[in-house]
Amino acid sequence: MPMKSVQIYSTESCGYCKLAKEFFQKNNVEFQEFDVGKDLAKRQEMIEKSGQMGVPVIIIDKDIIVGFNKSKLQELLGIVPA
Repeated sequence: MPMKSVQIYSTESCGYCKLAKEFFQKNNVEFQEFDVGKDLAKRQEMIEKSGQMGVPVIIIDKDIIVGFNKSKLQELLGIVPA
């Protein structure tokens, strides 16, 4: 099964962003991270895609998840809960 494209828009101070990234690392999910605290173009892109200012915004292929929703991430990535 091909790897899904995973992107996370986050900030350094965001606790839920850290949880999401730890979740990806623990499950060997490759992801691309954008720090919207520093990258204004990516912040604008995130707002356009999600309609949200809050982080994390996680995009898996075409699915957009706002916030850290572990069960939704497991479902979309095909990860069986331990």
